[in-house]
Amino acid sequence: MLVTGGNRGIGRAVAEAFLAAGDKVAVTTRSGGAPEGALDVRCDVTDPAQVEAAYAEIEAAHGPVEVLVANAGITKDTLLLRMSEDDWASVVDTNLTGSYRLAKRAAKGMLRLRRGRIIFVSSVVGLLGSAGQANYAASKAGLVGLARSLARELGSRGITANVVAPGFVETDMTDVLTDEQKSAIKAQVPLGRYASVDEIADAITWLADAGYVTGAVIPVDGGLGMGH
Repeated sequence: MLVTGGNRGIGRAVAEAFLAAGDKVAVTTRSGGAPEGALDVRCDVTDPAQVEAAYAEIEAAHGPVEVLVANAGITKDTLLLRMSEDDWASVVDTNLTGSYRLAKRAAKGMLRLRRGRIIFVSSVVGLLGSAGQANYAASKAGLVGLARSLARELGSRGITANVVAPGFVETDMTDVLTDEQKSAIKAQVPLGRYASVDEIADAITWLADAGYVTGAVIPVDGGLGMGH
């Protein structure tokens, strides 16, 4: 299996959960730092040649990728009128187009195996929207349309495609918020707290086993986005 962006946060927790279950795990990062026991592969998902090279390395070591967790993502937050072309393009290229590249390449091996799991890591922001995050929200919402199209296209070959939509999670990205910002966020969440990365990983490992779930968006957000 392959987890992108697996050196920290959600991606690392997912990789560690699969490793603990005894799976062969490959992790792609731009700068290294995969969990112990995982195949550590360098890959920038915005570069098609690097994606191809990463799959070649993984397949040589582990065989075809049977589970893809497309988790790599970036933010470049700013209000729309201040958002540059690069702010928009780089976020969409990494978060959405990068996921397309990964899924397209994974599907080749999955089609031959006649089985596979494609899991995209989206965000509650992709469903609710967020001021100052038009680029990020659009990229994360796009994953839903991508997954549901792949679910219809690949389902007859035993391949599922699903989305996990985390809410606010305790990671390096949220550690930089002020206490006031954190309190305001928690006030919006019915469960009154952030998720742990392990709680997101639990949903992803469940989807990897769920043979009759496809085209689904699984919210793991403490109730923040209910109804969306």
